[in-house]
Amino acid sequence: MTAGLSSSLSRRARIRGWRPIVALGLAALAGCGSAPRTPAAATSAAPSTAASPAPAGSSAPIRIGIALGGGAAKGFAHIGVIKMLEANGLAPAVVAGTSAGSVVGALYASGMNAFELQQKAVALDEASIRDLQFSSGGLVLGQKLEDYVNAQVHNKPLEQLAKPFVAVATRLEDGERTVFARGNTGQAVRASSSVPGVFQPVAIGKYHYVDGGVVSPVPVDAARQLGADVVIAVDISSKARGRAPGDLLGTVGQSIAIMGQKLGHAELARADVTIRPAVLDIGAADFTQRANAILEGEKAALAAMPRIKERVAQLQAQRAQAAQQAQAQAAQARQKSCLEQRSSWRKLAGVAGLDDSCTAP
Repeated sequence: MTAGLSSSLSRRARIRGWRPIVALGLAALAGCGSAPRTPAAATSAAPSTAASPAPAGSSAPIRIGIALGGGAAKGFAHIGVIKMLEANGLAPAVVAGTSAGSVVGALYASGMNAFELQQKAVALDEASIRDLQFSSGGLVLGQKLEDYVNAQVHNKPLEQLAKPFVAVATRLEDGERTVFARGNTGQAVRASSSVPGVFQPVAIGKYHYVDGGVVSPVPVDAARQLGADVVIAVDISSKARGRAPGDLLGTVGQSIAIMGQKLGHAELARADVTIRPAVLDIGAADFTQRANAILEGEKAALAAMPRIKERVAQLQAQRAQAAQQAQAQAAQARQKSCLEQRSSWRKLAGVAGLDDSCTAP
């Protein structure tokens, strides 16, 4: 019995002694092939640059767009909204404006910050943007407004402003919504702000243009088309509240708001967040209420801030998850490609646990 046990132990020892030799043989055979191979470590560590996903958590920043609606003197509220967005680290990257919103939007897109906008608003002399000229088309020519805007943006065309910006107007000949993204900034703003019956229509090329509020009171779609991930709409339009406005501009403004109500509601529904400053009691031509309008814009933006931050956080989480999934899929694809390209000897070494060049992600 003792002799049998001794014989068994001797055989096991001999088998253990052969294992290093087998291992060396497999490793040597794995290195042999009909053509040279890239070292395993280099192959697994050198993926194609084009196919490499962004590291988890390094997805592109959320692009915020702001859609500034029309409302004549109520438009000063837009400045207050922008102030609060900037104060909370949520400065809009793209801007779309209709009517009064196009005036504020153009100045903001030119590179001014919210405090500079407020300084301009306080210093604004109403006479500097109003040129009365009685005609069948309207009471105000609008050339002064065009000149004022161009002076503020240093005569830069739309496509050269610091932030992407578009002004929305209505083509008078057929009622088509027109988005101005190139060319004379002041002229585009003038077209967008030409309230029918008050401002004379603006001739550009072979067409004439009037206030964008007729077809797009708050230009949410235009902001989205500029590439915004999150669109913040600022609605300052007049609402029918059971009584008639007390002046011509207010009457025309409320009439336009009523005409564009259905279109406006559908477009506003496509915004991520809608801010409505409490400026309905401010007259369309009441420039004396500019400070109050700015304050109401600030208050409304602060009230909406939790919703804005929540929406931005949702998109960031979705992008981070998508980046992680893309990274995992790319790693699996690299492993699959590595496994398929191994020689038969390398595959044999992998089965024996001696080749880990195609490690699972």
